[in-house]
Amino acid sequence: MKKTLKTINFYCTLFTSFVLMGQSHTDYWQQRADYDIQIKVAVEKYSFSGRETIIYKNNSPDTLSRVFFHLYFNAFQPGSDMDIRSRSITDPDSRVGDRIYLLKDKDVGKLNLLSIKQNNEIVDFSVNGTIAEIDLKKNILPGESTTFFIDFNGQVPKQIRRSGKKNKEGVALSMTQWYPKIAEYDKDGWHADSYIGREFYGVWGDFDVSIKIDSSYVVAGTGILQNQKETNDNKSNGVRIEKGWKTWRFKASNVHDFAWAADPEYVQDTFQKNGGPLLRFYYKKTLDKKFKKFWKELQPLTAEIFEYLNQNIGVYPFKEFSIIQGGDGGMEYPMCTLITGKREFESLVGVVAHEIAHEWFYFLLASNEGKHPWMDEGFAEYFGNLAYSNVLNKKAENTLLDSYDIVTKLMRSPLNKPMSVHADRYEYNAVYSINSYSKGAVFLAQLKYIIGASYFDKTLKTYFSKWKFKHPRPSDFIRIAEKTSKINLDWYLNDWTRTTNTIDYKINSVKENEGSVLRLERLGLMPMPVEVTVVYSDGSSELYYIPIAMMRGIRELKKEEVLLKAWSWANPLYEFKINKPLSSVRSVTIDAGNLTADINRDNNHLVLR
Repeated sequence: MKKTLKTINFYCTLFTSFVLMGQSHTDYWQQRADYDIQIKVAVEKYSFSGRETIIYKNNSPDTLSRVFFHLYFNAFQPGSDMDIRSRSITDPDSRVGDRIYLLKDKDVGKLNLLSIKQNNEIVDFSVNGTIAEIDLKKNILPGESTTFFIDFNGQVPKQIRRSGKKNKEGVALSMTQWYPKIAEYDKDGWHADSYIGREFYGVWGDFDVSIKIDSSYVVAGTGILQNQKETNDNKSNGVRIEKGWKTWRFKASNVHDFAWAADPEYVQDTFQKNGGPLLRFYYKKTLDKKFKKFWKELQPLTAEIFEYLNQNIGVYPFKEFSIIQGGDGGMEYPMCTLITGKREFESLVGVVAHEIAHEWFYFLLASNEGKHPWMDEGFAEYFGNLAYSNVLNKKAENTLLDSYDIVTKLMRSPLNKPMSVHADRYEYNAVYSINSYSKGAVFLAQLKYIIGASYFDKTLKTYFSKWKFKHPRPSDFIRIAEKTSKINLDWYLNDWTRTTNTIDYKINSVKENEGSVLRLERLGLMPMPVEVTVVYSDGSSELYYIPIAMMRGIRELKKEEVLLKAWSWANPLYEFKINKPLSSVRSVTIDAGNLTADINRDNNHLVLR
């Protein structure tokens, strides 16, 4: 029997290795799509037409009989899912509201598929809003590739959300999610979600994009502009010049999206420091003098932000990055970001720090933003906040106090929802935002509290090293933290992200009994290790550390800490003894550093005298 099982296992392993075509011996795989896109833009009509060729590689173990494409621009039409959702949700995004519903035909967004061929055979397709379904002529077997040839045209919508023409600062074209984009297929199947305003999940690949546009326009975007020599001459600022036209050609390797922007009034500055990426800054020359000054002052700080994130997460592997005035706020894309430019200086630095942090959390560590938005927004919020504070010398013991405050308010509220809710399924936009940004950031801050700073730093660097250019899930991240710290953490991932359990610890009593007996009580359902600070009448203090039993390990202790026995979750009460009389105890405090999201801090501190 053992010999038979070994034989079966051998052939299963051999078969799997052939199917996955060089994938690792784990069950992880990811699809690939290489794009060649050529478009011509009619700036006077804000329309475009083009063709894209996609070489699609099926690295899955499944046979695919159909594929799906995103047609995001179709969301900007009256009656679209985005429009209906915005007009029916209790707290609509103020940037959207009923603006899509009120659009005139010349201002709606359109992305039309004219024809699709699979390996030169015309295929049938159907379109439902922002999703196109293609019935394949030939199934794509595991390990096989197929080529799609797509003719399309489109109309750029009025700037409402992320993409559009003539944004509020006058930028002509903010072109994001503008092309037919193949949907991601992973171990959970197709992710062909209708676009209602949240964020994205894309297939890794190479992009070769040529944009033919009025010769007066300057174009910036994802990737590296080819024939850089010509770009130094403002009179021939592009790859190919025809009368009245310029063609800008960009290439980007191993990215999962392509964004660009264009305006006749763009000027470009460049900045580079210590071998970091070449930074390109595109902003309108018509900006007020004050804002131009801010954009100049931003440049060395941007280089410092990259340095900080390189040191604390892992080295950014691309040679260039562009910060482009455009869009409707701040939004991340591979190798670039679009931000509004008329900002006070600290706001400008803050939004840039957050969007650059997204180059690690969204771009390089490309989690599914629909299912796990906190893995990109929360992590970017955490590191963007630290980078911002670092470059502006805003030192504080806890830079996320505002995040803790808003999280604990939500956790006390009947509106509280688990972070595992899909980004599109929230009843309130505000709850989505708090869960994704603030609660996601606090997830990291509390993890540092649980496993300690050294293990935390190693966890982030290992996570980046192992999962860059892939699609990590929450369990992938937490397993690295477990292996690094040798602390069990499934309880933390579960309670913090998949439930609405709250953290609430209380000092129940302090009594005399041949010394001082401290009784603590856990009122909330979510457990956490507990730090207790005892201050004595002579001004001295002691710090006690209580791990929880389900951790099956402890973080590195601080020099002054006294380790106590583990607290079992089943028992809401915990007692420990101090070998000093009650008369010498001045105060007792749980979590004096405010590093846990305890929903009631009033019962965390007891003053005896």
